[in-house]
Amino acid sequence: MRCLPSAAVIAASLLLAAPICSAQEVIHVVYGERPPYVTALPDGSPAGLTGAPAAAAFKAAGIAVQWQQVPTNRQLFMVKDAHRQICAVGWFASTERLEYAKFTKPIYRDRNWVIVTNAAFAARGIGSLEELTQVRDARVLLKDNYSYGGLNPYIKQWQPVMAVSTATTLKMVQSVSKGAVDLMFVSEEEGVYIMQHHNGQANNLRLLQFKDLPHGEERYIMCSKAVPDEVINRLNKAIAFK
Repeated sequence: MRCLPSAAVIAASLLLAAPICSAQEVIHVVYGERPPYVTALPDGSPAGLTGAPAAAAFKAAGIAVQWQQVPTNRQLFMVKDAHRQICAVGWFASTERLEYAKFTKPIYRDRNWVIVTNAAFAARGIGSLEELTQVRDARVLLKDNYSYGGLNPYIKQWQPVMAVSTATTLKMVQSVSKGAVDLMFVSEEEGVYIMQHHNGQANNLRLLQFKDLPHGEERYIMCSKAVPDEVINRLNKAIAFK
């Protein structure tokens, strides 16, 4: 006669298996194309400074993912949903985001902040961030719902003429080049990329690198609260950045 497990044994085994099954669910990982940080490969996975290490971490951790390109504001909306297993690539860990999201170890750290401006504004000869923050008529273009890390206190105290955009970096750069605004803050990596690849606007663009601009911030994989801690821990073990 074959012995069958008791109801208690079956129940216990199911309880033990539940967290493992939960952790093995497919994680939806969202990103937006933003070279040189993230570009899309033919299979839908991301490449780039933050895209490649994020993809490598999920693969090394053995976590099944479904990649999806999503605008930045939509990414934040999705991560705030505490009932869906969602992660997003390459975000700063701000105080506000820590209230509704989990973060892995950093996957990348930006170099210094720089300023993309146009020829007319650059001709004013401003030589430092301290000097810039005294220019009350400067028109600064900011990305909606972005954190500017170490620049945030300067911007708050400065209170320039601010325009907020939900557009892509390319569209924002066009606004600077055409003189609709005077400047925008980007990382050194992104600034160099802009100057090398945006040929249509490059002749009227300038890159300002002040010595007193803050160092860049660390970037992370940001996940919803629904993503199990086990998944975060496995990603942390797989992340190669130090």
